[in-house]
Amino acid sequence: MNTDITIRNDIKPGDIGAIIKLHGDYYYKYNGFDHTFEPYVAIPLAEFVLRKNDNERIWIVEKESIIKGCIAVSCLDKNTAQLRWFLLDESVQGLGIGRKLIEAGLQFAKEKRYTRMILWTVDEQTKAIDVYIKNGFRLIEEKNHNLWGKEVNEQCYELELNKKNLTTASTL
Repeated sequence: MNTDITIRNDIKPGDIGAIIKLHGDYYYKYNGFDHTFEPYVAIPLAEFVLRKNDNERIWIVEKESIIKGCIAVSCLDKNTAQLRWFLLDESVQGLGIGRKLIEAGLQFAKEKRYTRMILWTVDEQTKAIDVYIKNGFRLIEEKNHNLWGKEVNEQCYELELNKKNLTTASTL
């Protein structure tokens, strides 16, 4: 991995705004989402930060002290984790960082003894979906509706967390 790229778990002043902006800019550019997408990111992200739950974690990717991506594991219930806010700026894509983030999230979920993990995405996010499928996630639900200024097909993916799944995922 590039030496000027760091991944950290602590939240610093300005991080939340930077993560929201990164999502807003990226999804506008690549998916045509409007301004209503930012509150969709902002509200649960703020709640996540305020909870300070030991069973949740965020990974923040920085390049030259600028946030370029993130991923988080949040707690839905005692047994279910949700993978959230997985995004890498195009300037750091293709460097293996996404794979590393997914593996870190899966390992964390295993350590916290979650038995399953879900994530929501839109079908336009084909690169991310490929990563999810390579790590054993399977499509379990789809919703087609008007969100964020356009018609979207939201998809929910699930991974049953057990040693076999995690061992397979880490060898990809």
